Amino acid sequence: MDMDLAGIIAKIDSFIWGPPLMILLVGTGLYLTVRTAFIQIRGFRHGIKVLRGHFDKADDPGEISPFRALSAALSATIGTGNIVGVAAAILVGGPGAVFWMWITALVGMATKFGCCALAVHFRRIDETGEAHGGPMHYIEMGMGPSFKWLAVLFAAFTAAASLGIGNMFQINNVAAAVNTILYGYNAQSSGTVNVIVGLLAAIIVAVVILGGIRRIANVASKIVPFMCVFYIVAGLFILLKNAATIPHGLGLIFQYAFTAPESVTGGLLGGVIRSGVARGLFSNEAGLGSAAMAHGAARTREPIRQGLVAMLGPFIDTIVVCTITALVIICTGAYETVSVKGKLTSAAFDMGIPGSGKVVSLAIIFFAFSTLVSWSYYGDRAVDYLFGKKAVIPYRWIYVGFIFLGSVIHLSVVIDFCDAMNGLMAIPNLIALITLTPLLVSLIRDYMERMKKEGRL
Repeated sequence: MDMDLAGIIAKIDSFIWGPPLMILLVGTGLYLTVRTAFIQIRGFRHGIKVLRGHFDKADDPGEISPFRALSAALSATIGTGNIVGVAAAILVGGPGAVFWMWITALVGMATKFGCCALAVHFRRIDETGEAHGGPMHYIEMGMGPSFKWLAVLFAAFTAAASLGIGNMFQINNVAAAVNTILYGYNAQSSGTVNVIVGLLAAIIVAVVILGGIRRIANVASKIVPFMCVFYIVAGLFILLKNAATIPHGLGLIFQYAFTAPESVTGGLLGGVIRSGVARGLFSNEAGLGSAAMAHGAARTREPIRQGLVAMLGPFIDTIVVCTITALVIICTGAYETVSVKGKLTSAAFDMGIPGSGKVVSLAIIFFAFSTLVSWSYYGDRAVDYLFGKKAVIPYRWIYVGFIFLGSVIHLSVVIDFCDAMNGLMAIPNLIALITLTPLLVSLIRDYMERMKKEGRL
């Protein structure tokens, strides 16, 4: 019976994350790209200005700076998808899958812009100064009270997903990475190590998340730049050492983006596109609505301004970090000799510079820990919406308990269920995003005209 249940949940998860959802996610990104007149291109430079603090005001409503909001959102999205996810995309779809990851990120920038701008526009700041923002709020406030049921669905899916994909899946990866560092790639996981990792992580995360978004963002703003620089520098060092192979590697990406090799799903181009799009979406979470909850807490009076900061997320996550991973894998030729996605990136680093594979395990620990911290905030915003502020502290303690649980139990059924919830988050969010696009376009026009008059664009 258990096996039957596991099989059913796995099939449901596979169906939810099938072509219809991917088409909806990418299609919404294309629609927003056109309706916003390519905001991800014309607003990119201005977004960097905002990120650098040129427009920060201490008396603006909100809890955290735009930079810290982006750090909190990035700490949730930059994770194992940037390491294992890229490896999986190349193994399943070949080098050409990377091209479709780039396309997904480019249109995803418009989606993330829209979600996060609406989150600020429709947020509520309570009497204590705490921000309540995210898709559930712009669904109810933007589409009207008659659509509250859709907002409730989004919040329920988010709360469930936070305990699995955002929690147990991440701590399981941390435990596996620690075991790899201690015992090597092929050794069995140690139960004692898993228990110790689970206890330590639970304690550290508890200290961080019980302080709310200010402490979460403070920690994220330190971890995210460090872990990105650490991983990117290591990857670039390998690429510099193998610089002569980079043109060939880029050539393979573009060649196989449109002509699939026979080894990929029978040589069908659809397999290349699907693997690239799926892993791109998994990596940057554009369209799920998760990052909108972090950006909804940003200290600003300008929704469009925060949207421009938010859209830098998919660029950093996928165009920069995932590309570094992909080029190391392709340029070293590791994808032709290693067929296990969990080992491919480490093997590629080792082939580039012998002994550097442990850098990948260290990166996984940092990436997964930061995801653990930030997804707790997404879950507590969902619980706050569903049950009120009184439920937030109990939720945080439950979240901490699940961290230990995730380090010691077998996760496949739980992860499939929570992954399904993760995918289902996107549907209410995209419905609201498409519905509220005319408002979004109006807000962009108003903001751009004011900035031009002030000479600040």
